[in-house]
Amino acid sequence: MDREITKKDVWNRAIVLLARREYSKGELRKKLLLISGDIDVESVLNDLELAGYQSDLRFVESFIRMRVSQGHGLMRIRFDLKRKGVDEALIEEVLEASEVDWFELAFELYGRKYAISSKPLDYKERARRVRFMSQRGFSFDEIQYAENEVLKNTN
Repeated sequence: MDREITKKDVWNRAIVLLARREYSKGELRKKLLLISGDIDVESVLNDLELAGYQSDLRFVESFIRMRVSQGHGLMRIRFDLKRKGVDEALIEEVLEASEVDWFELAFELYGRKYAISSKPLDYKERARRVRFMSQRGFSFDEIQYAENEVLKNTN
């Protein structure tokens, strides 16, 4: 017995999702559009935002904290947030306020991964390490800094 989906059903589904973790408005929109039928999802999203249940600012702050703790760099975090439908101006505002030292983060990750490596740094090995760090979202300058600092500390 299929019953018609109401605005209340869409609201309740959003609340269930938001109870688990923060979602960007874009992510939540995609999920709610799957179940909404012809219900106006935008009005539900606006109501959720007004009620304080959904906030892109809160989402971006928690996402950045999580990704920094996982060892991801600025470029990767920025890319992932854009993919999740977050406004670019908001991303930049929160990143500037986050006070993360991206060079230090790159150094910590590089040090954890490669400090005890006894492999000589030939071209192939260095390229592999640079590729790993760049896939994590670090710039070449940050990778070079991390490499030099690890070499300084091991000698």
